[in-house]
Amino acid sequence: MRYTPHTDADRKLMLERIGVSSVDELFAGIPVDIRMNRPLDLPKPLSEPEAVAELSGLAKANIGTNQLVCFAGGGAYDHYIPAIVDTVISRSEFYTAYTPYQAEVSQGTLQAIYEFQSLICRLYGMEAANASMYDCATALAEAAHMARDITRRNRVLVAASVNPTHVEVVRTYAHGLNIPIEFVPLSGNKIDLDALGRMCTADVAALIIQHPNFFGNLEPARKVSETVHKAGALLVVSADPISLGALEPPGAYDADVAVGDGQPLGIPLSFGGPYLGLMSAKKKFIRNLPGRIVARTVDTEGKPGFVLALQTREQHIRRERATSNICTNQALCALAASVYMATMGRTGIAEVARQSMAKAHYLANGIAGVKGFSTETASPFFKEFVVRTPVPAACVVEAGVRHGILAGVALDRFNPEWKNRLLVAVTEKRTRTEMDAFCRFLIQEFAS
Repeated sequence: MRYTPHTDADRKLMLERIGVSSVDELFAGIPVDIRMNRPLDLPKPLSEPEAVAELSGLAKANIGTNQLVCFAGGGAYDHYIPAIVDTVISRSEFYTAYTPYQAEVSQGTLQAIYEFQSLICRLYGMEAANASMYDCATALAEAAHMARDITRRNRVLVAASVNPTHVEVVRTYAHGLNIPIEFVPLSGNKIDLDALGRMCTADVAALIIQHPNFFGNLEPARKVSETVHKAGALLVVSADPISLGALEPPGAYDADVAVGDGQPLGIPLSFGGPYLGLMSAKKKFIRNLPGRIVARTVDTEGKPGFVLALQTREQHIRRERATSNICTNQALCALAASVYMATMGRTGIAEVARQSMAKAHYLANGIAGVKGFSTETASPFFKEFVVRTPVPAACVVEAGVRHGILAGVALDRFNPEWKNRLLVAVTEKRTRTEMDAFCRFLIQEFAS
């Protein structure tokens, strides 16, 4: 985008049209004591080639996964993205599409969303899915609101093993909605079932769990489901979509709402986004799902077509019946996820899950053999695990960068008590050579 500054003549003309004589008069309504009374101290103007060179230099300061072997996770993962994903979503009819309100001119976009919803339902074992959310965190927050509306209860329980960044978003939403949030403590790195039984009383709307959880461990999902439903509450499950190639889907253990982050489904890390929120539910709760839902229908001639069927925003329905102000969806990211799922298929996603799990266990065994390091892998885990480090975990991450390795996520950024805990993730992209190099790096830097 070209930036063309205004000339003095331009500014004079604009002031005249507004009806003031100067910039000071224009801003007269702003109290003097809060105005900046010094020059902005901006750098000298640059020509377009100079600006491009400057920005290119800044961009080169970024270090991505093309320069570091990535063992970081915590919600965003370095999975392989088939070339067909970028090829399809780079078509202009997809990346320039705006909104599918007018069904007669948006059949391609509507069909893509419908197929995305169908694929998510199959992957999560659920009956209905929406057109996507912003990310997993906002999907969880909306699920808390949704559960309160459905049950007419107010308390929401959250397992302490849910991703802390997602929990912060849930708490932010809940504060504005006056929903009390309470945390179910851990037993080891999993939810404490005894504590859940005591806390899950008749005023609880829902329990939110993550399975596999933030630490990579598998939760006792079926026992949790039985406890929650016995109390008349809803079960909300956050699940890594890749894990569903190896684990039973949320629908199999009677989850009421299932969410996830679609980033592992063909979306690059991109320094944190944009990502994709996945949200699905039982069919009986379809009118409580936030966002938009696309349906397949037939016209007056019996020809199949696609339309926006349900939306819960006040713009589309009576204000008193609105349940969410989210009115859009991550259409391009959802399309990328659809292309990925269709390309990989049932056996492909299962293979990605199998390799990720097998390689994670290989690396965990290797790290456990390094003097001073230990792993919290007594309970079953999927592709992530926690490593106890002899020095602050942040020091391990910093040293790893010098070796070309992104060693994981230092957990003290979430809890100061976790200073010596490192969260390590392994995907199908990691090779035996890279994992062995990770262990050698630990030995060279900290165990020699």
